[in-house]
Amino acid sequence: MLRLTTFLFVLSALLLSASDKPNVLIIVADDLGYHDVGFQGSKEIPTPNLDKLAASGVRCTNGYVSHPFCSPTRAGLMTGRYQHRFGHENNPAWLPEDSKQGLPLDQRTLPELLQKVGYATGAVGKWHLGAHPQFHPMKRGFQEYFGALGGGHIYFPGDKAGAEYTIPLNRNGVNEPQTKYLTEQFGDEASAFIQRHAGVEKAPWLLYLAFNAPHTPLQAPESWLKKLAHITDPDRRTYAAMICALDAAVGQVTEKLAGTKQTENTLIFFFSDNGGPNLSGKGKSNFTDNSPLRGAKGMVYEGGMRVPFLISWPAKLKPSTYDQPVIALDVLPTALAIAKAALPADRTIDGVNLIPYLTGNKPGAPHERLFWRSLGPQGNHAMRQGNWKLVHLPGGKAELYDLASDIGETKNLASEKPQIVTQLSSAISDWEKGTIPPVFEGPKQAKAPAKKKSKK
Repeated sequence: MLRLTTFLFVLSALLLSASDKPNVLIIVADDLGYHDVGFQGSKEIPTPNLDKLAASGVRCTNGYVSHPFCSPTRAGLMTGRYQHRFGHENNPAWLPEDSKQGLPLDQRTLPELLQKVGYATGAVGKWHLGAHPQFHPMKRGFQEYFGALGGGHIYFPGDKAGAEYTIPLNRNGVNEPQTKYLTEQFGDEASAFIQRHAGVEKAPWLLYLAFNAPHTPLQAPESWLKKLAHITDPDRRTYAAMICALDAAVGQVTEKLAGTKQTENTLIFFFSDNGGPNLSGKGKSNFTDNSPLRGAKGMVYEGGMRVPFLISWPAKLKPSTYDQPVIALDVLPTALAIAKAALPADRTIDGVNLIPYLTGNKPGAPHERLFWRSLGPQGNHAMRQGNWKLVHLPGGKAELYDLASDIGETKNLASEKPQIVTQLSSAISDWEKGTIPPVFEGPKQAKAPAKKKSKK
């Protein structure tokens, strides 16, 4: 009887320990405009589920990602480090035979680190961190994966597009056909993961849900297009319908959390991988809305990397807004802290555990400075310190903006504040010392590695 009692005590302690650790859900949209969801002020595109998530948690009004376009942002998210520290500054080309085009193998990832402290880890959706088999999500810390390994994908089965956008979907390393509108399929898969891992006897989990919506190609279900007939521009209407479908998928996932009684103890992040793109040109419309920000995807103005940014954890965080700058690099140290997992001690981690700041237990700003760079050391630079934002483009003069009074970066104060320009320029130079040039080129420059000639 004593042995049975002891066994039950130990078992209950283990179950309590596991259930005490929060689940972590990271939801990433792709190319979402800053003003294109309800909680950011849109009256045109209905997003009730994201709005409900915003109302339940913390809306970060100065939320950023670490790069103005896709794959580098994801590399920073996965590692908690400025991706410039390890040369992941370009999008990898779709070259499954190239072992350099992807997240370097010496980088430790969030799922890898959480798995070491007992978390079940899964990813659903867009990967875009390397096409070579060595970069597969299941080689980078995820125990389960379903999604598209490239930088984008068609939304309807059977549609035509380039090779990267028509590859089969991949489940745990095995190709699998697409069966429905892709955003809906990703919602189904994420909900199924949550259901599989529900229950107090289960380990806590990490789920990375990376939608490719509303990235092009512009393809949306007719049901959503009909509901948005008030939007007259056809590109804008299709883009908006894609956001509505994404919102519905998020609603499906959050409802599954509620139905399995996991809402309270699940830490949720939501943000876009970069700002909305400006694809206007001959015969095209600029269908995204980044207002009131200047710029768009690919630029180091605010419209390139300041994004809709939500954090929800009902058990610990009260509904509020948070106005200090935060960045997607903060996801890794925040998740590790609540999981009681140690940060890697052998490298610089640039992110910060946000929970003490969001609860008010720690005053001040999480970051003294934030930095951005694209196109290598000789490319575009920007940094933020407090409300000051410095932009430096190749061949151009320094641009200084006070974001507190000029969120749209319309008035260059560099000539009026030369001392601040000097100070911030010096900070960029110091930061550059901890970075390296890109280790692979972007898709337009990259070429498939030459095949070795066989010896006769």
